[in-house]
Amino acid sequence: MKNFALLGSVAAAALVWAVPALAQEDGRTRGQCYVSGSSDAPESEQWMCFPGKAILVSASRDNPLLREDFTGSALVITAEQIEQRQTRDIADVLRDVPGVAVAGVAGQTQIRLRGSEGNHVLVLVDGIEVSDPFAGEFDIGTLQAEPGARLEVLRGPQSALYGPDAIGGVIAYHSASGRGRPGFGARIEGGTQGTVNGALRYGAYGDSWDAALSAVVVSTDGQPNARGGTRDIGRDSYTLAGKGSVNVSDSLTLRAAARFIRTEGQTNDSDFDTTSPTFGLIIDSPGVTYTNEAIYALVGARLDTLEGRWTHDLSAQIANVNRETDSPFGITSASEGDRFKASYVSALAVADDHNLTFAADYEVEGFRNATPGGFVFDERREIEQVGLVGEYRYSGEAFDFAAAIRHDFNDLFQDATTFRLGAGYRITETTRVRAAGGSGVKNPGFFELYGFVDGRFIGNAALRPEKSTGWEVGLDQQLGDNASVALTYFDSTLEGEIFTTFPPPNFIATPANRTTESRQRGVEVSLNARLGQQFSLDAAYSYLDAEENGVEEVRRPKHIASAALTWEAPDEAASATLVVRYNDETPDVAFTDPSFVPVRVQLDDYTLVNFNARVKLTDQLSAFARVENLLGEEYEQVFSFVSPGRSAVVGVEARF
Repeated sequence: MKNFALLGSVAAAALVWAVPALAQEDGRTRGQCYVSGSSDAPESEQWMCFPGKAILVSASRDNPLLREDFTGSALVITAEQIEQRQTRDIADVLRDVPGVAVAGVAGQTQIRLRGSEGNHVLVLVDGIEVSDPFAGEFDIGTLQAEPGARLEVLRGPQSALYGPDAIGGVIAYHSASGRGRPGFGARIEGGTQGTVNGALRYGAYGDSWDAALSAVVVSTDGQPNARGGTRDIGRDSYTLAGKGSVNVSDSLTLRAAARFIRTEGQTNDSDFDTTSPTFGLIIDSPGVTYTNEAIYALVGARLDTLEGRWTHDLSAQIANVNRETDSPFGITSASEGDRFKASYVSALAVADDHNLTFAADYEVEGFRNATPGGFVFDERREIEQVGLVGEYRYSGEAFDFAAAIRHDFNDLFQDATTFRLGAGYRITETTRVRAAGGSGVKNPGFFELYGFVDGRFIGNAALRPEKSTGWEVGLDQQLGDNASVALTYFDSTLEGEIFTTFPPPNFIATPANRTTESRQRGVEVSLNARLGQQFSLDAAYSYLDAEENGVEEVRRPKHIASAALTWEAPDEAASATLVVRYNDETPDVAFTDPSFVPVRVQLDDYTLVNFNARVKLTDQLSAFARVENLLGEEYEQVFSFVSPGRSAVVGVEARF
């Protein structure tokens, strides 16, 4: 309850803060593309800056950037697309992004970009880093779609802008502001497996302020996830979020955001009985549950000088993440992680086309293994880091160029310098070529350094950070007035990859840095097309060759493809969307050997088909229905964890 009270206070503060103090001119056109001081403007707000253009907020430490000027690979999933596909779990719609592989089980859903590890992807939610400092990555399965939210996915190393955790790229989730989606909105749906999903949202704005508050609740009895199992694996998830901004004067804007996420669910354990025929497999485990709880908050101030050409942005953010797994005999594992980060960004528009940016980040992460019993390393540890960033961008009519360099001062590891270079050239009005290269780093995490369970996983304090260097070339082609395609080839090499070893004679797990190189290369294709007046098509395909010393890396399918076909009736009276997602066969590891040394296995490929429809009942009220895994595909994303089968829901949505 204290966490609910804390988040309520923060969210309320964000709303109160946004109440107008003085009547001032609207700030939508100040600077280059800021909307009421918010750097996370959704589509409707962006049109005010660049009508009809898609914008990337996370592609620069400065102002938002036109996607067509970005020299790397990026995809924007708009609020309209999320609503058309009736997305509820953000992890699902990420399957429609080239280069993204998703693998989820109860209590942890991982995302991999371009063959990188799950902890190589930086996830930002309303500008806040949301990874678990203890585990080193974010459970994307806890991120529920809010009405009006949008996604940006930057593929390729972004450490030069954001530091560690961004080797594979950046996923940025932006909830709608009060100005972008004003008024009251609500939806409620129910369906098979006792599923109930509800969302409430309210947004408001004035001449100099905007504010939004939202809540999402998901509850399901679930389905069995063990081979031949009968125990349903359900969950209850709660999200409460608030954000707002206020223009204190013509040059000063304040902003705040806060988010609380709590997920409670059932899970199953592996069979550790070496004499059992199901040894190493997931089995029904009554009474085994998990709880994940996180609090995030950010406050910031932005000052515009020199008529908006020189901006200064100061922000501070916190993250507090607690995870726990329970059994009928008590807590079996628990962890605590927290982060404080302060950033200063100074950006100068030297001319209309030239931009210089300096950024300084101070970050301290704390973590503790809270598993009881006295057989784990449970002392609290902290890692401190200071990062300095320099960025230059040039955006011309035909030629674009970007360069960034970052130096991180680490208190525990060797200091690191990372870079990123990119250029784009418009050969014609419909054809653009681009190329980019860069480097990234990833620091070892708590349990890698200090261990997790004595006698089963021993830490290695001598670990060094992983380092990656990669490059890409791409082509963006407009096909007539209603279609576009993007084609990219990429190649990257990872050195010092941290992996788990099982050295003799005891074969106790312990991490180490590889002495060999891991290489990832592949092709990504995305297509967006308008087919006549009523149909639209979005499609994506990825080919990946990810190997470590000639051995294919696990949970990285060679081929991933998706297509979403949407039909809309005139005047938006009705709509329907068919989504098809294919995942190629995937290598994985299984602990089915009594020595507990992993054995390589191959997971079958699978195709998921979703279909949904919506009909407008009145101007404010709509009814909808959805079937997921329409064909009832039986598949595993992780060895021995059976993924959900067919499900269906019906619901209503209101907007005032």
